[in-house]
Parts: sequence; C-alpha cells; structure tokens
Amino acid sequence: MGISMKNTSDGRKNIIGRYWKKAVCIFFWLSVWQLVTLVVGNEILLSGPWETLCRLAGLLGQPDFYRAVGASLIRIGTGFVCGALFGILSAAVASRFLIVRQLLAPLMSLLKTVPVASFVVILLIWWGSSFLAAVISFLVVLPNVYLNTLEGLKNTDRDLLEMAEVFGLPFSTRFFYIFRPSLRPFLNGALKLSLGMSWKSGIAAEVIGTPAHSAGSGIYMSKIYLDTAGVFAWTAAVVIVSVVFERIFLGMADAFFRWQPRCVKPRRTKGGFSEVYYKNLEKSYDLPGNGGRRQVIAGSSAVCGPGVHYITGPSGSGKTTLLMLLAGLRKPDSGVIKVPARVSMMFQEDRLCMELTALKNVEMVTGSRAEAEKALLCLLSCEDLEKPCSDLSGGMKRRVSLARAMEAQSELVLLDEPFTGLDEENRRRAMDYIMRRGQGRILIIAAHDTDGVNAEGPC
Repeated sequence: MGISMKNTSDGRKNIIGRYWKKAVCIFFWLSVWQLVTLVVGNEILLSGPWETLCRLAGLLGQPDFYRAVGASLIRIGTGFVCGALFGILSAAVASRFLIVRQLLAPLMSLLKTVPVASFVVILLIWWGSSFLAAVISFLVVLPNVYLNTLEGLKNTDRDLLEMAEVFGLPFSTRFFYIFRPSLRPFLNGALKLSLGMSWKSGIAAEVIGTPAHSAGSGIYMSKIYLDTAGVFAWTAAVVIVSVVFERIFLGMADAFFRWQPRCVKPRRTKGGFSEVYYKNLEKSYDLPGNGGRRQVIAGSSAVCGPGVHYITGPSGSGKTTLLMLLAGLRKPDSGVIKVPARVSMMFQEDRLCMELTALKNVEMVTGSRAEAEKALLCLLSCEDLEKPCSDLSGGMKRRVSLARAMEAQSELVLLDEPFTGLDEENRRRAMDYIMRRGQGRILIIAAHDTDGVNAEGPC
C-alpha cells in the first residue's frame, strides 16, 4: 500500500511540474508580447494581450460569433474528415492495383505543389464561397494522408502477410492486427500535420472568399475596420477551436488504434486431397550478383498420409523450401504438388505480431480466447499469456508459434524446426503437445534430428 501511495504522489508531482513549466512559458511569451506592444505604442499596428482578451470577451457575448465559429468548424472539419477517409481508401486501392497508383501519382503531385491561393481563386470562380473552406481543406489533407497511407501499406511485414495467407485469416483480422499496426506511425504523422494545415488553409480561404457566417469573414471585417485586437481575438478563437478539434480527433484515432476487437475464426472448408503427394519437384534460386542459380530441390518425390513425417538434413539442404512449396507460398520450377485444402504452418521465423499478447496471436486462428488460453497453458505459464510477444524469450515465442500452427483448423500441419531454442523439459512438453493435437492429421516436421518422436517415415 505504501509503495502505491508513493507512486501516486510522485505521479501527481510530475503532472504539476509539467503544468507549472507550461504556465511559466506562456507567461513569459505574454510578457514579451505586452512589452513589444508598449514599445510600438500603436494599437492599430499591434494590440496587446489585455486588449485582445477584452475583445474576445466581447465576441463571446455575441450570438453571431458562435454561429460563425460553428460554421467554420463544420466546413473545415467536414473537409478534413472527407479528405482523410478518401486518402486512406484511395491508397488502399492504389496499393493493390498498379494502374490506379500510376493514375493517381500526377494528381497527388499536383495537389502538393499548386499554391492554395490558386485553388481558392479557381474555386471562387467555379462555385463561389459557400463550400470553399471545406473543399480547400479536403484538397490539402488528401495528398498527405494518401501518400503516408501508401507508404505504410508498402512497409507492412510481408512475412506476416504470408502467415495470414497460409492460415486463411479473414480480412478483419488482417486489417486490425497486421495492416493497422503498420499504418499507425504513418497515419499519426499525416493526421497531425493535416489537422494544422486544414485549419490554416480553410481559414485563409474564408478570409479570401468571405462567406457568410464564418470566422474568416470575421477576421476580414476586423482588418477592414483596422481592428487589430479583433483580428487577434478571432485568431485566438480559431486556435482554441482547432486545438480542441485536434485533441478530440486524435483521441478518437488513438482509441481506434488501441482497440482490439474479437478475432473471427477463419472459415476453411474441407476439400482437396486426404494426403500429401509431390513428385519430381525441382526448385532453384538466383544467387546474388551474377552468381547464376543454386538448385535446392532436385527431383524430390513422396506420399505422406496421416501421421508424423520428418524432413531431415543439414542447414541449406532445402527443408524450409519444401515446406514453403507445400504451403503454397512458393512455386516449384517443375513437378506436381497435391495437398489438403486446409494447411497451417509453424515457420522457421516466429512470424508473430510482436505488439500483441501470446493469447491474441493464437486467438487469431482459433477465434476463441478460451481455446487459445487452453492451448497455450500446455506450453507456457499463466503469467506469460498476457505479455506482448516482444517481451517473451526466443523459446517462448517458438512455443506460441507452435500453438498457433497446431490449433488452426487444418488437415496438414507443417512445422519448421519447432524445437529450436527449447531446453530438454520444454522440448518434451512440445513433443507431447504435438503428438496429442496431431492425431488424425498429417504432420510434416523439418528438423535436424528426430529424437523422442516416433516418426512414421521420412518424406
């Protein structure tokens, strides 16, 4: 209890300290502003903080002020939201189809380089000033969000996408747990930048177009009457509203990125073959530079029915390549492959969503938290289930990957070096788990040795 009270007290002191520093900084710059105002000595050229505050207080008592600020908020907010949504959706389509990306490239370059004032003048000629701020905000936000979203999609972990393909994960699971983490840093930066730019450009468009009931027209009229304090007061009101809007929107975005919806169990119908059959497989890879090609599989053939089968051999002998061929992630140069329709795989790499817990990684294939927990308790201790996979040891990560492969609804299970990094006790636990969960299924295990497991024959 004493420790908790001390931590709470320290936290309060830190918060108070941060706010105190901010207050001191604000007071410093207000003092500088007031000092410069006294030196200038002309309210038309420069009004001080007190005059601005009094003018703002006067505006707060006028109903038309709220109507104007509210209208600007609706226009600019609508343009921002529409620009962000359209940018995300168009980037998703462009990342999938090259022709769309090529068609949009010159448009996005145009929107980035053409001055905002040019768009304002053109739109005033075409449509007038009613929707000017909304359209300008949309045009400013669109290229920022589009380009950052496209970059985020390009940086999505390809290993995780292959994992999702093998397990047949539904789109919702792929989006929330593979694409969304990759997009988060890119979108956060784009949204923060676009929020400020949308308000600056939107208010500038209102100042030029002076639509009825807008903050921009209030700034313009204050300028006409040489009311510098009024210009500052309207500007302060816009800044306050924009900061509140930014905080609310970014808070909602952060909540969306932290939200972890329940995973949907992959729907995988039975079908295909009841055994694994491959004949005369050939597979070669290009060597770096001009080193030619290296053949890793030459004329391999086998038939594997239900039971445990081993692929053994030294590193570089083609074990992983063969499993990738059977999983459908690589294409053979020649030969025939026939496998069951439902396949799961434990990869040579862990291929886990590292920011997620061990429990959530397995839930992605079971669709059930209870089933995932039951499986993981066979391999991990209870306190490790809720830890992010990035905090787990190498051996623990291998066991999570093993549970994911074994708990998936599949007739064929491919295990690539499942005992790597495991001590003797955990190796036995893993073997017992594999034998128990693998009954009635085809298990193909790539390993350096077969100690402790009764294999039905090599493939």
